[in-house]
Amino acid sequence: MAMIHRIRPALAMAAGLSLMVAAPGAAQYYTDGYKFLQAVEKQDQGAVEQLLNKNSVLINSRDRTDGHTALHIAVRARAYSWLSYLLGKGADPNAADKNGVTPLMLASQTGQTDAVVALARSGARVDVPNDAGETPLISAVHNRNLAMVRLLLAAGANPDRADNSGRSARDYAKLDGADSPTLAAIARNDKDQAGKKSHGTYGPSF
Repeated sequence: MAMIHRIRPALAMAAGLSLMVAAPGAAQYYTDGYKFLQAVEKQDQGAVEQLLNKNSVLINSRDRTDGHTALHIAVRARAYSWLSYLLGKGADPNAADKNGVTPLMLASQTGQTDAVVALARSGARVDVPNDAGETPLISAVHNRNLAMVRLLLAAGANPDRADNSGRSARDYAKLDGADSPTLAAIARNDKDQAGKKSHGTYGPSF
């Protein structure tokens, strides 16, 4: 029994020592994906170029915590030159974070029309919902951002796509009353789309 009591403290000390030795190594280890996202965060173009030259796949690196990408970083920072640069390097405009938020959704939520235009022109789908089923258009209606509503409708957003509660952008616009500017914008878009179909013209326009 006395021998067991002497062994246990020794094992505990050895385990603690191994953790102390391992910790510095773990703290110093970063993946290239992490380095890339950090470089974008710091807007360090030299470091970004060096990493992409090493491995172009890094352009679509995701943060391990919440899944955000370099495009999410650029949108959050309102860094439009970086947004264009990353898109030009092949960044996926439809890559969503762990909550289903795409860069375009983030741009819509924060009222960044320039970012929405750049992303949509690079192939971002305007109707991709987040985990709650909310589309960028629904977000714009919630925020009563008329300019964003008009922009998304012009880009082809569907005002009748419902979220997880069963309500669409049109439904939410109606909650503001019959004279709601966002509801009027949706009605105007309906007429424009009907006119385009009657003349054989299809697709979004900016």
